[in-house]
Amino acid sequence: MKQLEKLNTKAPDDLNKKETKEKTLVLLEELDELQNVLYAEGKHSVLVILQGMDASGKDGVVNNVFGMLNPQGVRVQSFKAPTDEELNHHFLWRIDEHTPAKGYIQIFNRSQYEDVLVTRVHGWCDDALAKKRFKAINDFEELLTQHNNTLVIKFYLHVSAEEQQQRFNERLNDPTKHWKYNERDFIEAELRDKYLHMYEDVFENCNLVPWVIVPADQNWYKEYLIASTVVDGLRGLKMKYPDLPKK
Repeated sequence: MKQLEKLNTKAPDDLNKKETKEKTLVLLEELDELQNVLYAEGKHSVLVILQGMDASGKDGVVNNVFGMLNPQGVRVQSFKAPTDEELNHHFLWRIDEHTPAKGYIQIFNRSQYEDVLVTRVHGWCDDALAKKRFKAINDFEELLTQHNNTLVIKFYLHVSAEEQQQRFNERLNDPTKHWKYNERDFIEAELRDKYLHMYEDVFENCNLVPWVIVPADQNWYKEYLIASTVVDGLRGLKMKYPDLPKK
């Protein structure tokens, strides 16, 4: 696994922004149609996992890539710090109840991976426990993919430290973004190196379902890559609208 800090967080220099945004619009039209077929056929489900540092643009992906889809067939679940009730169960308990039923696209804004990321950065989960959780996560994802016809797509939104700080400052200075401000974001950002190391460990140990590392400094490029990946995944399901029932 390459060190994350060595990976680019921006689009290739020769990529045309206007043309790429036009391609994204075409992809989103196809995604809308594919979601309709997914819902109508009712044989598969899709789980999209969004992970990334604070201000990496997870909310923007939910809105700009999936926001135009039929809300009857799309669900979004954001995972915050676990409640007392959730802490009294195994760590996947709160995750499992939100996995998608057949015909649905479920989006996780953060996910089960927080329990082997933030918990390790802050010393609440040691290496021995993390190893057990890696196995549990792999088994969980195998259960979804192999036994429930669930297409799992995992994205890591890779934002640079400079872009992250700029977005934090926007939350301070732009009244329309004050609601996003969280003082702890600046504290967590100082732990960037630890988080990157833990992410690299996750990529190495939980890759039965491969990770897609998305350069996230430019929203137009990030959204194009995610839309393209999801559309390719849905195409691969070879879905079709059901025929009329036979008499």
